[in-house]
Amino acid sequence: MTAVSTAFPTLRTPAGPVPADAPAWNPQRGSAMPHHRYRPAHERVEIPEIRRTWPGHRIERAPLWVPVDLRDGNQALAEPMDTPRKRRMFDLLVAMGFKEIEVGYPSSSRTDFDFVRHLAVSGAVPDDVTPVVFTAARRDLIEQTFASIQGMPRAVVHLYTATAPVWRDVVLGQDRAGLHALIRDAAGHIALLADAVPGTAVRFEFSPEVFNCTEPDFVLEVCNGLTRLWDASPDRPVIHNLPATVEIATPNLYADQIEYMHRHLERRDAVILSVHPHNDRGTGVACAELAVLAGAQRVEGCLFGNGERTGNVDLVTLALNLYAQGVDPMVDLSDIDVIRRTVEECNRLPVHVRHPYGGDLVYTAFSGTHQDAISKGLAHHERAAAERGLPVGEAPWSVPYLPIDPADVGRTYEAVIRVNSQSGKGGIAHLLQVHHGLDLPKALRAEFSRVVQDATDRSGQEATPKDLLRLFRAAYVLEDGPVTLSSLTAGGDGFHCRVRRDGRESGGTGAEPVAALAAALEASGIAVRLLWQGGHPAEGGAVAYARCRVGGTPVWGAGEDADAVTASARAVLAAVNRALAGQRDDLSQG
Repeated sequence: MTAVSTAFPTLRTPAGPVPADAPAWNPQRGSAMPHHRYRPAHERVEIPEIRRTWPGHRIERAPLWVPVDLRDGNQALAEPMDTPRKRRMFDLLVAMGFKEIEVGYPSSSRTDFDFVRHLAVSGAVPDDVTPVVFTAARRDLIEQTFASIQGMPRAVVHLYTATAPVWRDVVLGQDRAGLHALIRDAAGHIALLADAVPGTAVRFEFSPEVFNCTEPDFVLEVCNGLTRLWDASPDRPVIHNLPATVEIATPNLYADQIEYMHRHLERRDAVILSVHPHNDRGTGVACAELAVLAGAQRVEGCLFGNGERTGNVDLVTLALNLYAQGVDPMVDLSDIDVIRRTVEECNRLPVHVRHPYGGDLVYTAFSGTHQDAISKGLAHHERAAAERGLPVGEAPWSVPYLPIDPADVGRTYEAVIRVNSQSGKGGIAHLLQVHHGLDLPKALRAEFSRVVQDATDRSGQEATPKDLLRLFRAAYVLEDGPVTLSSLTAGGDGFHCRVRRDGRESGGTGAEPVAALAAALEASGIAVRLLWQGGHPAEGGAVAYARCRVGGTPVWGAGEDADAVTASARAVLAAVNRALAGQRDDLSQG
């Protein structure tokens, strides 16, 4: 048996038996991880039996998004936001188009209370935006919460209490009946205070915290009781917000729980069914999407998913997931970098470079096969837009590896393809064309990609478009080689060319410029046969490419000049100089 490496002495390489029923292709062994300490979800909470319909549904419109960055997200920060940072975040959320915003937990700190008061007296809240304030089920905290919203035209008061068995037993010391009585008392107090707030239209929200770990019949009993107590009606609906406070199961089970509530809640047309997924299993986005399929109408989360532990569900990802399916997200994400920078400034937390839609590298390809597909896809998109008579930014999008057009969220195409040692000829050619107007012949692309790979392998660093141009000119233009062009002119009998080699000039004449150059080179002792030639206009003149056989060796060269004819001659001369330097076309032996 092969010895196990001890390079990581703190790790215990699995050495248990291979399961008897494991297929031959799976040699994984039992680990020493104490998995027996944990119970599967179906042993921790009752999963309601339903004839589920949500798998057959589609999301065809955005739910009501409710950002909780200023409350739940703020509570998760090592350095909670002060009023200026809170106001900056609030203004961003308003500018993006959010219509219901959880603005704070007024009884939790003086900062939160003062910020809610700031919103109430400053006129910062637009007429179509409703602030939400959060409170625990205690009368003194509820009263402080109502004091904070005095003077606001409208507000939602969000009451929460943990309802799951472990929380009842360990944290609250209440049985089901005792906890239900505590919730009813708090909700009744909220109703009395709401009637006494002059000039403020108050609606109610309830969160049975850790809903996903609570018995379904108990949650239903509590929520339906509050629907009646708060006298919910279609013109004054209550919000029942059902959090996956700590993810414990696969997203399909959360969807089953939501569909059960969706079907059994009383006065369903007077209830807004809301969800608040966290991301402990890394499936918060999936939980939210499946919950909407199952009947949820409102989703609470944070921009870029900030929140305690692994975070709240990410509203940016959710909204742009809909956008990528052709559904209006109902919020503006057209400058993703401004949004991200503002969130980073307010939270003092970085957004990961691979974060969906918003990270620095999410529209960037380093892999050669990806780059080639993207480059071809972008070219095809431009042609298709032209054929339809549409602007490129209005044409239907279908580009490999890019689920949305980066330009739709304010990104440029400059960073879509970047080059390192993993990159290929397609991406390198794309950057040379986009940034420098060089349209390399296909055979030359493959050869130059090896030049780039050698350079990036040696440096271990990324090659910028400027680096690529420098490498290309150094490898193929060779302006200062052993043979130089002295003159190329047209006369009555054709073209006349003179070249200088080792201090001696030689001349030649031909019907075409390249024929005259070949004659001059032959006179200097160099036999040249042109195999392929092409070129195109470029900024300041022309670029030409030539593949020649020089003394039996096939080799590429390139030339740049204000005059296309001279550029062609320089390309042939560059091929000659490369051959004299011992370089050759490594794609052909012919």
